[in-house]
Amino acid sequence: MPDNVTSLFRSTAAHSPSMAALTRESDGAGPVDFCIPCNPYFPTPAMFEEMAARLRDIITYYPSSADTITAELCGLLQLPPQCVAMGNGSTELITWIDHLLVRESLAVPVPTFGRWTDQPMETGKRVDMFPLQESSGFALDLAQYAEFIRARGTRVAVICNPNNPDGGFLHKHAVVQFMDAMADLDLVVIDESFLEFADAENEPSVVQEAMLRPNVIVLRSLGKNFGLHGIRFGYLVANPALAGRVRSMLPKWNLNSFAEHVVFMLKEHGAEYAQSLHQVRRDRMDMSGQLSSLPGLTVYPSQGNFLFVRLPVGAEGTVVRDRLLTEHRILVRECGNKIGSSSRFLRLVVRPQVDVRRLVTGLEQVLYGTSRRGAAVPEQATGTAYSSGTAAVDRLVTQTNGAGTRGLAQAAGAGMPLPAATSAPAVGPGGGMPVPAAAGLPQPEPQPVPQEAPRPQPAPQPVPQPVPVPQPAPQPVSVPQPQQLPQPAAYPEPAPQPAPAAPPLAPAAAFAAPAPAPMQVPPATGPTPPGVPARGGLTAAQVRGTDGLSMAPATGWPGAQSWPDAAGMGQAAG
Repeated sequence: MPDNVTSLFRSTAAHSPSMAALTRESDGAGPVDFCIPCNPYFPTPAMFEEMAARLRDIITYYPSSADTITAELCGLLQLPPQCVAMGNGSTELITWIDHLLVRESLAVPVPTFGRWTDQPMETGKRVDMFPLQESSGFALDLAQYAEFIRARGTRVAVICNPNNPDGGFLHKHAVVQFMDAMADLDLVVIDESFLEFADAENEPSVVQEAMLRPNVIVLRSLGKNFGLHGIRFGYLVANPALAGRVRSMLPKWNLNSFAEHVVFMLKEHGAEYAQSLHQVRRDRMDMSGQLSSLPGLTVYPSQGNFLFVRLPVGAEGTVVRDRLLTEHRILVRECGNKIGSSSRFLRLVVRPQVDVRRLVTGLEQVLYGTSRRGAAVPEQATGTAYSSGTAAVDRLVTQTNGAGTRGLAQAAGAGMPLPAATSAPAVGPGGGMPVPAAAGLPQPEPQPVPQEAPRPQPAPQPVPQPVPVPQPAPQPVSVPQPQQLPQPAAYPEPAPQPAPAAPPLAPAAAFAAPAPAPMQVPPATGPTPPGVPARGGLTAAQVRGTDGLSMAPATGWPGAQSWPDAAGMGQAAG
């Protein structure tokens, strides 16, 4: 593949050029795709032949309405149609979630899927980014994440399970605890776009749990699971009010005829689909073992259909990516543009073993110098200077104070950092204390010390109120989020911090104000602030008559004998 093809990476607004663009710029044959996380075993060749035979009709005529296609999918998955909204890909649904349901702020662990950080920032929301630490394998600690949300006063929380790009996985009972603990937020989104590739537990999806709650949305993908990224379709599951609100904004024909045809084909191919998921899981284990044998390459545990790898010291991801493409016709995802990651990391999609052997051979030649252009790693086991996996987010959080401001793009275009002082007004009244570096608010110079500057520093900012706040503190101690999380002692400390901003930040600090709240109903004491949909009612744990701490009963998608359950784990009936 010619060297000039790699220039397409610099000219595209996306992380990688499309396969169509790469094919046009080469000799007509695209590369082996380790970039786009797509199921390589589904649809089957016979299904593709059937679609090819129907191509003329599919592309000539209008599709049915989205309601008709949604009803067919819901019949297959045993979900009530009133709790489902189908979109033209998950990105369309994320866009409407942001416009309709994210009022002021959103928290998300990083690195993660880019639309969860970029979309709210594009509409001027504050994005509170919770850095996943490279030292802990990018694992998400839900208790620390919840404490971060409380300290920031964030109104919407997002979890991707498994997470993209690292494939990190959270067990169902932990996610249910988190949803119960966040019952007072405007919204909790659980993005399960890659969950059907997981095999860590039998029924990890929380779709059934989401329908019981007034403030939870579960997002699911179809294109990734069905190996059809080109057909833009996905869906969300929520209580009827939330799902209906999103559904009412979608165009009548937002789903195309290909999507309709595939959805109506699926009921005849449940067994093949289940087998394809099983094969991807087997390939993931084999691929992880082969990559782990390469010197200096770190492979992180994954429950997705991709693997997150750290290149050896001295290897630059863009160089490795370009050489794999031009010398070996292999396309990989270099993660330097993901907030919270760096160019030392690649995301590699799980593919059949014959393709993996080609990838391993290419990496060996590019990294260790058995190709004509020499090694991408100067010398094994030498050199220690590289960009930390969290360096990018530390810098961004410091410069913008966690506010997903439109000025970030302007600052980047001007080639100078965004002064923290310009972002401070958006965060002070709207979000409580800044992310780890509150002391740097007036001055952007302390950027290198965002995590060292401890959270106690924000306390001096709200000097007028810290003294009165501790007095009512005994009441909110048992009121807010800790009731479901395993570390309740961590929450009382952040509670006084949003309290000083109570006048402009009513939704986040309101629990600290109402003194008459009785102690016997910890999850929802005090009056419900205006516009907060999840306060003042029973949590799903209370509906089930549990304390929210015990493991939730296994529920999947009932009655789907001929189709895999929520995680794709069920066996076809024949």
